[in-house]
Amino acid sequence: MTGVRDTQDQWVRAAELRPLLSALTALSDGDFRVRMSGAQSGVLAELAAAFNQVVARNEHFSDELTRVRREVVRQGRLDERVEPSPGQGHWAMSVQAANVLIDALVTPAANATRVLDAVAGGDLTQRVDLHDGNRPLRGDLRRLGRAVNKMVDQLSLFTGEVTRVAREVGTEGRLGGRAKVAGLSGSWRDVTEAVNTMAARLTAQVRDIAVVTTAVARGDLTRQVTIEATGELLELKLTV
Repeated sequence: MTGVRDTQDQWVRAAELRPLLSALTALSDGDFRVRMSGAQSGVLAELAAAFNQVVARNEHFSDELTRVRREVVRQGRLDERVEPSPGQGHWAMSVQAANVLIDALVTPAANATRVLDAVAGGDLTQRVDLHDGNRPLRGDLRRLGRAVNKMVDQLSLFTGEVTRVAREVGTEGRLGGRAKVAGLSGSWRDVTEAVNTMAARLTAQVRDIAVVTTAVARGDLTRQVTIEATGELLELKLTV
C-alpha cells in the first residue's frame, strides 16, 4: 500500500509541475504572454508568482525596446529612452546598458546636427565635441565628428580669406591681394584659386590702365594699354 501511495504522490506532483514545464518552454521560445495560474498555495503558488514576475519583467523590457525603436526610427525622436522596470540587479543594468547605447549613438548625431544647423544659419564658430563626457569618441562616431569639424574649418578658412581679399580690393583699394589656399582641398581650393585668378587679372588690368593714364597726365601720349581685357574692361581699354 505504501508503494502505491508513493507512486500516486509522484503522479500528482508530476501533474502539478506540467504547467510550469509548459510555461518555461513557452518562455524559452520568446512568448512573454504566458502566465502560470491554478496553484493557490504552497510551493507551487510561490513558483507561479516568481515565474509570472520574471515573464512580466521580460515583457516590459521587450516592449520598451520596441517602443524606443519605433519612436527613434519611425518618428525620429532622439530623446526617447527605455523606462526602468521594478526589477533590480541585472534588470536595472540591462535598462541602463540599453540607454547608454542609445546615448552613445544619439549624442554625436545630435551634436553634428547642431553644428550643421549653425552653418546653415551662417555661424561658423560651432564645432562637434569629440568627447562624450570624459571619454573621447572612437571609431565611426569620431570620424563623423571630425568630418563635420573639417568641413566647418574649410568653410571658415575659405570665407575668411575671400572676405579679406574683397575688403582689401573693394574697400581699401589695395590691389594684388591673394587668398591663401594652404589648408584647403577639393572644391574649396578650386573656388579660392578662381578668386585669386579673378583678383590677379583685375589687378593687372587696373594697374596697366593706371600706368597709361598717369603717363597721359604727364603729357606722354606714346603709351597704350596692352593688357588683355574683355567686356567692360575692354571698352575702358579701347577708350583710353
